Amino acid sequence: MKNNNLLENQKTNEYLEISKRRSLRIERIRNYFKEQNVLEVDTPITSKSAVSDINIESVQVTINDGPFYLQTSPEFSMKTLLSMGYGDIYQICKVFRDYEKGSIHSPEFTMIEWYRLHFDLADIIKDTCNLIECIIDDGSLIKNTTVLTYREAFIKFLNIDPISNGISEIQEKYQFDKNLEIQFANNKNQYLDFLLGTEICKKFNRNELTVITNYPASQAALAKICADDKKTSERFEVFHNDIEIANGYVELTDAKEIYERFQKDQNYRKKNKLKIRPLDKEFIDSMARGIPSCSGVAVGFDRIHMIAEGKKSLDKLSVFSA
Repeated sequence: MKNNNLLENQKTNEYLEISKRRSLRIERIRNYFKEQNVLEVDTPITSKSAVSDINIESVQVTINDGPFYLQTSPEFSMKTLLSMGYGDIYQICKVFRDYEKGSIHSPEFTMIEWYRLHFDLADIIKDTCNLIECIIDDGSLIKNTTVLTYREAFIKFLNIDPISNGISEIQEKYQFDKNLEIQFANNKNQYLDFLLGTEICKKFNRNELTVITNYPASQAALAKICADDKKTSERFEVFHNDIEIANGYVELTDAKEIYERFQKDQNYRKKNKLKIRPLDKEFIDSMARGIPSCSGVAVGFDRIHMIAEGKKSLDKLSVFSA
């Protein structure tokens, strides 16, 4: 019994120290944005609508006998604020995504999301890497930053051109399990996502930030399409080693195109028997009113906190998830 108590005390002390360092990292985030005059905002966690994104599943809850959805991101609410004349804004909040559980996935996690007016792709990438380095604050964990386009990464590490190569050419260059080929069917993006997550990321330099830019237009989400290359978008992701920690883009501001992308998502969901949820009409109306040219980023704070703590799993960070 005495040894058990000793172990419990040691565990409690460890979590206490981790919590203290977490608080300091949150403070660094707020100081970073305060120094640049970026306003912290607070938006609702629940909504009667949900995202249509085919890669994200919302969590439904019941409030006053009616269906609501927990936010997967504060994106729509924050862009509504931009349409009302807010300038640069940021938020640190809890978000929720169904069917996500693993060493670096959780159905509930802390997100940092922000928007900078009149930032181009290079500006927002620099801003994102600066914030990540500020949070981690350990030169041994981030020794350099490498920037590659999505196409450059695939060609460099797998000799596959993700833009011009078709599915048959990708299959010729990489031997997929037959079950995966059945699962992926004729969806080229699923092949590419699999290769990026299981092969390419494993080849990134250790203890570096790797920035992948100019994702295919078919994976643009709500990013603008590149003016000089309609097959790619102004979207980027940041990785530390093989862990994705940031996703951002130069924002699409065309309300008509945004609605068309939503409808395309809904059609995909219907065809593939995924849940279809109501679209956010307030957000669509706010985009029709117009927002200024801007770039936005979502960062998974828990993953950065995990990296800074030298842990391999999110459940090692808190007494509640252990």
